[in-house]
Amino acid sequence: MPTSPKYKRVLLKLSGEGLMGELDFGFEPEAMERIANEVKAVCEMGVQVCLVIGGGNIFRGLKGVASGLERSSADHMGMLATVMNALGVQSVLEKMGVATRVLSAIPMTTVCEPYIRRRAMRHMEKGRVVIFAAGTGNPYFTTDTAAALRAAEMNCDALLKGTQVDGVYSDDPKLVVDAERYDKLSYRDVLTRDLKVMDASAISLCRENDIPIIVFSIHSTGAFADVMTGKGKSTIIGEGEE
Repeated sequence: MPTSPKYKRVLLKLSGEGLMGELDFGFEPEAMERIANEVKAVCEMGVQVCLVIGGGNIFRGLKGVASGLERSSADHMGMLATVMNALGVQSVLEKMGVATRVLSAIPMTTVCEPYIRRRAMRHMEKGRVVIFAAGTGNPYFTTDTAAALRAAEMNCDALLKGTQVDGVYSDDPKLVVDAERYDKLSYRDVLTRDLKVMDASAISLCRENDIPIIVFSIHSTGAFADVMTGKGKSTIIGEGEE
């Protein structure tokens, strides 16, 4: 494996569904181990890694709203789901010998550390993986926006979005056989073409802070490490990309 990564510090955004594997709900141990192995491999390259994990495998705020819950309450339930995911991934990583800290935007000191920017930076400088839980701590904000916000606060070189497919497509490649795959896109392209990469506020935040977004498949073995060295299949979204 090449040992000269292009980036020194990155944020990896994962969906909660990525932890489900073949299940319909919750966590699949094999899926969590596979993802943890990907993170470990990148840490061993000397890259500082932080994560934001969604909560869709447990609870989605908008689904709660659709079933009659008040939006703020539903979003807070979704934030708690992300804390559960963060603790699960932390446990798997630490079993593999990777020092990991969970920092929550909603203080719950008996379970994890509160989010303090300087503390998070220090953990990463010491080689620990940091998992940011509970989104931004506010309702009405997605974990995509939380990922963009934390990437900016941590001065990350890139935001990586680990998805079910190997990049950004014009349509869902699982439904549309001849969907076009893009190697490079500009932030403007993503917004104007309404490509479902991340929500508009997350894209705008990355654009304002000049943070490239790299979309790749987290389920391809070694893909995270490959992207770190500029190899592997991915879509790069940035200011000068077309």
